Amino acid sequence: MKSISLQSNLSRRSAVTAETYSPQSLLSGHGFSLCFFLPLLFVLLFGCAVGPNYKRPQTNLPQSFRGEAEAVTNSFGDLPWWSVFSDDALHELIRIALTNNYDLRIAVTRVEQARAIAEQSQAAFFPQVTYEAQAERGKNAANGFPNGNGKTAGIYALTANASWEVDLWGRIRRLNESARAQYLASREAQRDVRISIISQTAQAYFQLLALDADLQIAREATNAFGESLRIFSDRLRHGVASRLETSAAKAARATAAAQIPDLERQIALQENLINVLLGKYTAPVQRNDSSLEKLSLPDVPAGLPSALLERRPDVRLAEQQLRSANAQVGVAIANFFPQLSLTGLFGRVSPELTAITAGGANAWSWAANLTGPIFQGGAYAAQLHQTKAARQQYWLQYQQAVLNGFREVSDALLARQYLAQARIEDERAVAAYREAVQVVIQRYREGQSSYYEVLQEQQQLFPAEDALVQTGLNQFLAVIQLYRALGGGWGQQPPH
Repeated sequence: MKSISLQSNLSRRSAVTAETYSPQSLLSGHGFSLCFFLPLLFVLLFGCAVGPNYKRPQTNLPQSFRGEAEAVTNSFGDLPWWSVFSDDALHELIRIALTNNYDLRIAVTRVEQARAIAEQSQAAFFPQVTYEAQAERGKNAANGFPNGNGKTAGIYALTANASWEVDLWGRIRRLNESARAQYLASREAQRDVRISIISQTAQAYFQLLALDADLQIAREATNAFGESLRIFSDRLRHGVASRLETSAAKAARATAAAQIPDLERQIALQENLINVLLGKYTAPVQRNDSSLEKLSLPDVPAGLPSALLERRPDVRLAEQQLRSANAQVGVAIANFFPQLSLTGLFGRVSPELTAITAGGANAWSWAANLTGPIFQGGAYAAQLHQTKAARQQYWLQYQQAVLNGFREVSDALLARQYLAQARIEDERAVAAYREAVQVVIQRYREGQSSYYEVLQEQQQLFPAEDALVQTGLNQFLAVIQLYRALGGGWGQQPPH
């Protein structure tokens, strides 16, 4: 027996859009098209998606952040990253990092994977069409089975199979809703990595500038103690100073000089860290004569707490995960309902290969299949309980993400507030110590002060200068932390 057929078998894993192998044949007077498309029309008119529709959870955020005088609508987080700090060297580093950083590139591949998974899920909306060709000839056997009739026969078949599930209860729609939410969650994860790279690069750059400032202070301290040593040595030769003074001056100079190679080591390590963020091998980092002292802190309007829900990638990610889990509850509920499948066949059947074109070789058929659970040992009920528990988990994670974001913003605002006060006092201390050093050195030259007074003032000046540098660095880091906490700048591209 020779046959050519087209089979349409709508299984549970197919989709909601009808597609035929041969429209002219399927609509050729057998009533096949009417039976095939009636379920689709029913779905479009009366089909529903069981399970809860997603609604954003209530968060009851306060009206303002702790650490700001009042909430304002012009949020710092709305600024593009290149306008936060006007430093061309930093801008170039961030541009390179956003192009070459491996963590960000890995995050992009995760987005592409999630996109492909979502597209796979969307494929369930369409009939799944396959084909198969077969040619067989033998004696006492037909279609692979012995018959013992002593005849020689052949089987020739060409089949095309389509599978399609009628999505009466929205199971496939919920699966697609879940997959799309997971894809959007991966995009938010990529954006979170993006703003993290921007923040890490800026932090590492300002830490490098702070190390440059510390190195300059160490060199100035070494020179200052060296000048004191020169004065003491000259006075020792003239018999007006003791060897104790010169020995103490030598020790002070050596102590300051010992900091220089250690700071140079830290600078090299910091440059290595920056190069890794840039996706490059180790090399010196260009500063373009930048320094913390030359840079100014931007004005920071904090914004309304409710903006966190729209701007922070981690909060948006948590919400998409919650949306996906909510859709899975609908999938679990749909499993309790019957599922409708359609099958159809169209093709040609002929006992001889040469007779395929004969009119009598045409063949077609269609069927409908309704299946549903009766007893599953509690499996579906347990699955539903699992999905509800997972939804509760992601609801809690969303609430935690919102709370954590609010805390990070408040922490950064408080840091800015108190560091600004500390900066004022540090500047006063440095100015006073510098004046004291000048006075005591002049008094020492006039014989009115001892060396120990000079040493005391110098040993207080240089740590005070280091403290001022650290406070200035912390101010810049607090601004970066605030910008990141507000979810700023991740969706914006720099001008070319």
